[in-house]
Amino acid sequence: MFVGIPREILPGENRVAALPDTVRKLVQAGYEVGVEAGAGQGVFVSDDEYRDAGAEVIDGPVSLLQRADVVLKVKQPHINSSVGEHEAALLKPGSVLITFLHPAAPSNHDMIRTLAERRVTSFTMDGIPRTSRAQAMDALTSMSTVTGYKSVLMAASALPKFVPMIGTAIGVVKPATFLVVGAGVVGLQSIATAKRLGAVVKCTDIRAEAREAAASLGATVEGFEVPDELAVAAGGYAKALPEEWLEKEREALGPLLAQADAVILSALVPGEVAPILMTAPMVASMAPGSVIVDVAVDQGGNCAPTKPGEVYDHGQVHIIGVQNIPGSVPVHASWLYANNLFNYLGNLFKNGSIDWDDEIVKATLVTHGGEILHAGARKAMGLS
Repeated sequence: MFVGIPREILPGENRVAALPDTVRKLVQAGYEVGVEAGAGQGVFVSDDEYRDAGAEVIDGPVSLLQRADVVLKVKQPHINSSVGEHEAALLKPGSVLITFLHPAAPSNHDMIRTLAERRVTSFTMDGIPRTSRAQAMDALTSMSTVTGYKSVLMAASALPKFVPMIGTAIGVVKPATFLVVGAGVVGLQSIATAKRLGAVVKCTDIRAEAREAAASLGATVEGFEVPDELAVAAGGYAKALPEEWLEKEREALGPLLAQADAVILSALVPGEVAPILMTAPMVASMAPGSVIVDVAVDQGGNCAPTKPGEVYDHGQVHIIGVQNIPGSVPVHASWLYANNLFNYLGNLFKNGSIDWDDEIVKATLVTHGGEILHAGARKAMGLS
């Protein structure tokens, strides 16, 4: 099989789906590998380094994508302005695409339909189950670690005040208060980073185990409790709450928002559209100069006024809707992700062909045989 590694084209995306080390391992495993020229530029890897690892370096995306049996990417297909075509439309019919697709997000529905129409078999790396066997493939955890760290730095940079308590000759400056909504991997890394910066950190989560983890890192746990049968899905992930419970969650957040200088929103339901936890009136209730980083934006966002991919002021509150936060820490993010992909590919073709009964394969499958099969995408698209 010919494995293609295109250059990522989303604005600000500097990651790459394979590094010379993983290319070398793919070649040793019997794959032919093609890398688009310049694909490693964002992580300071030259074309010659890919050639030395055994890859063929190919100019431009068209010949690469139309030749590849398997395409490894970081982010979902997008319009490639250099050739005036959408990457999804350039994929060879019958090929395999492995990337972060975020298939339930409304902005990606047309792209998912295109993949199905072109009979591309696609897998999304945000669907990896939380099991011991899948740990080495768990790109969501890898990228969430990067996102949690960087989201706090972004908020701190945008704040018009200090983060830590600072003593001066004329008095003590109080520390900033960070509110972290969602104590998954992103949230826990956000808590740890904000604490290192000297912030007062509060956290909410609907899951008891997640609240305990947040408290162990020094966060003050706030909010309200939800019965486990409503809050916790298989593997410890959060469930989508019924609307009446979502409304209770919004009510509990209200007083916390009034006290927060910065809010990190990371409440996600795997494979589904992110729940709206902050409405426009809730944003307006925050103090002038406050900052919101909506980490959930790739799945629609937790904040209703968030504009995907944009950073703007909603009234006097600064909302950061950056979609590819891990892309701003590309060296370590690419190292983690490239190894996750290599391990995933090894499991996908462990017997020379796709094992459709494998739990990891089933959990990540999005399109196959002209159909959209991903449950979260089907629900969001009104297909089931």
